[in-house]
Amino acid sequence: MRKDPVTVAAAVVVAVEGIALAATAVWMIAALVAGGAGDGPSALALILMTAAGSAALVAFAVAILGRHGWARSGAIVAQLLILAVALGAATGAYGSLATAVVLAAPAILALALVIAAARAAARPRSGDAAQE
Repeated sequence: MRKDPVTVAAAVVVAVEGIALAATAVWMIAALVAGGAGDGPSALALILMTAAGSAALVAFAVAILGRHGWARSGAIVAQLLILAVALGAATGAYGSLATAVVLAAPAILALALVIAAARAAARPRSGDAAQE
């Protein structure tokens, strides 16, 4: 069965986000080992949460390819959480617009693609029409 290009694009973008988050976890581990963390237990907890988020995004991407609705729902929630982090990165005493844009741009793209994939999944496929 041929996959819808929008569904494939949504899965790829969500998977790339998951891989980028995994790379962030590896970077955080390197910083922890190098002694760059002030509070070891908090740093370890953040690393574990980052790894869990990465695994979830990759799982969502795989399940989006399988046309599972729960994966699209989870991916949408993840994108909204990423956008919230981007907003936090843009504001506050140490706010950085560049960091916010780097976080928000792929999240907006993924959000649009996942919603488009959901709309594509709602359309009846050829051969799926109800027989009367």
